[in-house]
Amino acid sequence: MFERNLISELREWAAKPGHKPLVLRGARQVGKSTLVDRFGQEYDVYLKLNLELSAHSDLFRHGRSVHEIMPLIYYLNRKERIPGKTLLFINEIQSCPEAVAALRYFHEEMPDIDVIAAGSLLESLIDKHISFPVGRVEYKAVRPCSFLEYLEATGQKSIKKALASGEDLSGIHNSIESEFKTFSLIGGMPEIVAHYAEHQDILSLGDIYESLLTGYRDDVEKYASGENQTALIRHILTAGWWEAGARITFEKFGQSAYRSKDMSAAFKILSKTMLLELVYPTVSTKLPIMPSFGFSPKLLWFDSGIVNYAGKTQDALISSTDINEIWNGRIAEHIIGQELIGNDSRFSSTRAFWTGGSKSTAEVDFVIQYRDMELPVEVKSGNNSKLKSLHVFMDKAPHDIAVRFWHNPARTDTVKTDKGKQYRLISLPFYYAGVLDKVLDRILS
Repeated sequence: MFERNLISELREWAAKPGHKPLVLRGARQVGKSTLVDRFGQEYDVYLKLNLELSAHSDLFRHGRSVHEIMPLIYYLNRKERIPGKTLLFINEIQSCPEAVAALRYFHEEMPDIDVIAAGSLLESLIDKHISFPVGRVEYKAVRPCSFLEYLEATGQKSIKKALASGEDLSGIHNSIESEFKTFSLIGGMPEIVAHYAEHQDILSLGDIYESLLTGYRDDVEKYASGENQTALIRHILTAGWWEAGARITFEKFGQSAYRSKDMSAAFKILSKTMLLELVYPTVSTKLPIMPSFGFSPKLLWFDSGIVNYAGKTQDALISSTDINEIWNGRIAEHIIGQELIGNDSRFSSTRAFWTGGSKSTAEVDFVIQYRDMELPVEVKSGNNSKLKSLHVFMDKAPHDIAVRFWHNPARTDTVKTDKGKQYRLISLPFYYAGVLDKVLDRILS
């Protein structure tokens, strides 16, 4: 398995004096366990628990202190307690609320042992009246692989290094654009990326996609609180792929008869699992970027590769020279949205787009914070005269910078709105989306 970018952040966490237990959040199968297993190789002793196993979860269910639990953990792992760096990985921690509560005691009473926990839908523990160790743990989000990690996996480390620093890669634009198209097609699920890197065969990935989709549907009972909610979530996991990148309404979502209140609750549950994000617009062109929950949200799934497979767009992507041509540009918008957050491990990070308000049809695909500005980000092909919504945004913005992603080489144009305001339109190839800050630093320095 290739090395994930998050490894470097785990090393930084472990090197901090007095660091707290680390909780990794992420959808199932995004590589949380593999990431920690790889990191565990850097320790003298690596201990592992899977709390879906009763023999492991029972350790925490009999009122034992962490000092009483640790010898049992060593025994279950068939490891001796020796001097040196020790890492304890508690996987599927959501299966045992008592283990969540115990994290604070590992920090307070056994600071010489590094502890990482991982699990899905940890918010479900709130319903069981479990007290989270507030202020005594740290959090990081584990997401599907970014394009940088795809380059790592496929052995293109020199290109990855250059791209990560935001360098001008116009001399090899066609080659990198072709790789990004492949990445857009297969997505960032680690098992998919690793299999493709080894075999270079897209067709053979079908069984893996099917396994992933079946696993998510089988998990429904773990998330839902009753038969009706189970049916709602299954409907989203069946019909929702065709709505990727689109603004949605909860009422009768996916040509169903379900009511808005029930469908909204089901979507919120799936958003907690990090399988999807409901992206709400902002109506302001100034910081801070505040979501307006009175408007309909945009649906972004966690991985574009699964969207392409479930939505049956793979053939169209393979034959297309511009991913903006697929699904009226929604596939391109979806992968850009995935990349904008793909290298960000902050659990609080979300995406946003812009709308001109209830009486306006103007809409910009994304907005991001860059330095002290709220920058508009469009995912568009075509000439500058067709960027009407972007012009509306820039007329209201207190700055003169806008970003467009397309399949052409990078360039910067001076554009004038209908009202006469001039601004700089920075057009960038799709593959720069994950390192946008670095590229803007280079261009605007």
